Amino acid sequence: MKSRRPVNISGKPFPIFPKLIATSFGAGFLPVAPGTWGALVAIVLWLPLYLWCSFSVTFFVTLSAVIIYGIAGTWASSESEKYWGKDPVAACADETVGQWISLLPLCGGVAEIPWWEILVSLALFRFFDIFKPLGIRSMEKLPRGYGMMADDILAGVYSVIILMALNLLIL
Repeated sequence: MKSRRPVNISGKPFPIFPKLIATSFGAGFLPVAPGTWGALVAIVLWLPLYLWCSFSVTFFVTLSAVIIYGIAGTWASSESEKYWGKDPVAACADETVGQWISLLPLCGGVAEIPWWEILVSLALFRFFDIFKPLGIRSMEKLPRGYGMMADDILAGVYSVIILMALNLLIL
């Protein structure tokens, strides 16, 4: 079982920039369920787009955030392993990216997508991230930050598929 607080195994101080990225701006240090906190960071940062921007702006900014933070998070997660060991619990940038992916089908705006689907998106993403069915666990075998990020990306993709199916059935 992972410890809640990372222990520095390198003996050197972890530089602040990769630490902030890896922990989703410190959310990974919050008590109990740091992965959920990382996913909630994604929602909090995404909500202004959802509330005030058009579909196209919301979608492309979210997609850009997935790509940019996905690359930065992979690097920072790899760095975190140098200081905190393999797949440290405080490194939750992967959950932030995965949650943004799961929000992509909801980029239609308040008038088109019910607000409760944000909660469904979170629940689906966390389900897939925690239980790791359908090949998600095998993604963790990739080296360093790639494995940390890949399983959450796939969890986000599965969430997207289910949300899109729900939207076809409900709306």
